[in-house]
Amino acid sequence: MKLIIQRVIEAEVVVNNKTIGKIGNGLLVFFAVSDKDVEEDIQWIVNKLINLRIFNDEYNKMNLSVSDIKGEILVVPNFTLYADCQKGYRPSFTKAAKPEFSKPLFDKFVNYLKSISEINIESGEFGADMKVSLINNGPVTIELER
Repeated sequence: MKLIIQRVIEAEVVVNNKTIGKIGNGLLVFFAVSDKDVEEDIQWIVNKLINLRIFNDEYNKMNLSVSDIKGEILVVPNFTLYADCQKGYRPSFTKAAKPEFSKPLFDKFVNYLKSISEINIESGEFGADMKVSLINNGPVTIELER
């Protein structure tokens, strides 16, 4: 599993000109599943995500988590995180899991995140053509992989 985590002031995902997920201060998380991932990875990566100390404290040090600041999380499925651009000019996606394998893991990731956290969790739509907008705060962008 791979996450690209962006600290945001706000973020929104739109499908067919309709907003399906929108957050204020918090984290925009792009989520991808590789062909080697297993369901057991979800608990570890969710725990890491909600406790990752990437928000500033009163001394302007990255010392607070999204839970600490009572922020929000917007999760967007994005298989292209596993693009391999080593050969030629067209990315290969052979490391990304097939949709029939990755969609259930995406759903379990979002549901587990909702079940263990009291913060607002929004999500994009698996397999949809999504328009994602954000105001990055920092900018702070972190890659997390299990």
